Amino acid sequence: MNFELNEEYKIIQEAARDFAQQDLKPGVIERDEKAVFPYEQIKKMGELGFMGMMVSSQYGGAGLDALAYTLVLEEIAKIDASAAVIMSVNNSLVCYGLETYGTEEQKEKYLRPLASGEKLGAFALSEPEAGSDATSQHTTAADQGDHYLLNGTKNWITNGGNADIYLIIAQTHPEKAHRGINVLIVEKGMPGFTIGPKENKLGIRSSDTHSLLFSDVKVPKENRIGEDGFGFKFAMKTLDGGRIGIAAQALGIAAGAYELALAYAQERKTFGKPISDHQAIQFKLADMEVEIEAARLLTYKAAWTKDQGLPYSKEAAMAKLHASEVAMKTSIEAVQIHGGYGYVKEYHVERMMRDAKITQIYEGTSEIQRLVIAREILK
Repeated sequence: MNFELNEEYKIIQEAARDFAQQDLKPGVIERDEKAVFPYEQIKKMGELGFMGMMVSSQYGGAGLDALAYTLVLEEIAKIDASAAVIMSVNNSLVCYGLETYGTEEQKEKYLRPLASGEKLGAFALSEPEAGSDATSQHTTAADQGDHYLLNGTKNWITNGGNADIYLIIAQTHPEKAHRGINVLIVEKGMPGFTIGPKENKLGIRSSDTHSLLFSDVKVPKENRIGEDGFGFKFAMKTLDGGRIGIAAQALGIAAGAYELALAYAQERKTFGKPISDHQAIQFKLADMEVEIEAARLLTYKAAWTKDQGLPYSKEAAMAKLHASEVAMKTSIEAVQIHGGYGYVKEYHVERMMRDAKITQIYEGTSEIQRLVIAREILK
């Protein structure tokens, strides 16, 4: 066992940290307040190779592993959790799914521009009646011979308005239940495909979240990923990797909030001494450090397990469950340590507290993670 990052990982981590400080931090408060998508910053992330980190260089990706990806995502989420989730969806759900299960033609046409950051991807599983119960797909993809007719609605889709390429989970054979589900590649602009209004959210406000509406959208058969009925398995496999991404995002939020709280505690004085000299604050900081380090080890282990080619469903669920809860607790305590200043935007921690909550909900709620973990340990 070796807990030390090698020089390559350290260089990648430092590059991400520099980008976050220099490119993401300026304007992050205004982007959050006005719910402005970080167009220029995402373009730069593409140029740095952050939008296709685990994609083979054969398809224009960085050709790195899940641990390197986790390190970068953590650094970005310390500063801007919205940019982190935009990156996470493109990498973990869209690029990974296409490279692992797509045809050579699909990879050339869709994966290559996604990996370079030229185009942006979205993954659409959730529906008004299919969130945690992903088997209840009411969006339908009727088989018409050489194409599918896609009808239905998807909810809570990250990158929904700014994506160019969408992976849509839909039911083709209702009589087969989850074994009758397919995944289709849909392009923005296909006739009958409408993007709903942007959601006005509590947190991750500069990432765009939309409903997607499909009315007799004609999707060519060659845009189906995998065999007929592979869609549900595709969704579950890609979500395992996605949970590592969200764990890294949550870890970054927690670490970022902690770093701000630690610095503030050493600067702010009460009763003639820094508040970090008060035992009440020291205990808060100590607890935060312990919980964050535990979340970091779980997250890195999940990424390492994936990189070894081993089953990682349990590890991903454990990392996502713990890191998201640590993000929530740590950000709340960071606001508390800042006192009244923690409640105003310029000190950043109130935004982190709002951003943290969604990590306990999307890509599988904390309750679903516990179900996944229990299922794995009781096999």
